[in-house]
Amino acid sequence: MRIDAHHHLWDLAVRDQPWTRDIPALRRTFTTADLRPALDRNAIDATVVVQTVAVAEETPELLALAAADPYVRAVVGWTGLTGPGIADRLAELRELPGGPALVGIRHGIQDETDPEWIARPEVRRGIEAVGAAGLVYELLVRPDQLPAAVRTVRDLPDVRFVLDHAGNPIVGADGLEPWTALLTELAGCPNAAVKLSGLVTRTGADPAAALRPYADVLLTTVGPGRLMYGSDWPVCLLAAGYDEVLAVAETLTGALSADEREAVFGGTAARWYGIAA
Repeated sequence: MRIDAHHHLWDLAVRDQPWTRDIPALRRTFTTADLRPALDRNAIDATVVVQTVAVAEETPELLALAAADPYVRAVVGWTGLTGPGIADRLAELRELPGGPALVGIRHGIQDETDPEWIARPEVRRGIEAVGAAGLVYELLVRPDQLPAAVRTVRDLPDVRFVLDHAGNPIVGADGLEPWTALLTELAGCPNAAVKLSGLVTRTGADPAAALRPYADVLLTTVGPGRLMYGSDWPVCLLAAGYDEVLAVAETLTGALSADEREAVFGGTAARWYGIAA
């Protein structure tokens, strides 16, 4: 089973995406019908759709999509971490149409000004509630927030974490060394996996060459068993089409064995999110 472990969908007629207002290429509706041809061309069997805005109404909408579309097998949604009753809210989401597809919760930590936001006691209590509900907590962070994220993963061993976009590293000589040190530390936490996603938008021409050092670090630290491919469609369209993004990921993992490639392009996501064949 081949899985795209990270993509987005939105309908501007239903839910605004304010972050796209200054990005004309993304300022339109993107549906499963738009994505399906690329999935078929590339033999992708299942996908994980991920939240985009911190609005409570979006997650039920994504769950309804999962109930209606056979490709969308898992949803990473959003709910407020610091408010009361988070356990009840998570239970309510699971009772909605498509509720069994809820596999994780994410907050756009990268939009928080405080690099230590995730270390706040009230935030950590919310993350613990997510873990207690059997869900993954997904980390979307800036490079300056990655140290606090790694500490949180280490301090909460009973919560399963997924690091989106490999932590959004700064691609270049200045960014590789500090990022490598943090990913090496993260790799020592068996409760963390990493997405090979969202990186083509962080570099220019010849993304495979620019990203090779970062992919090599991921493969030698967290390893294929905790690494999962995600297209980050449609955000990836700012730099490359779906087919090119997948081709870059396949190039970066070309030296792996067949079993290791199976893990990166499906097995890891299936295990981490509980996606059945």
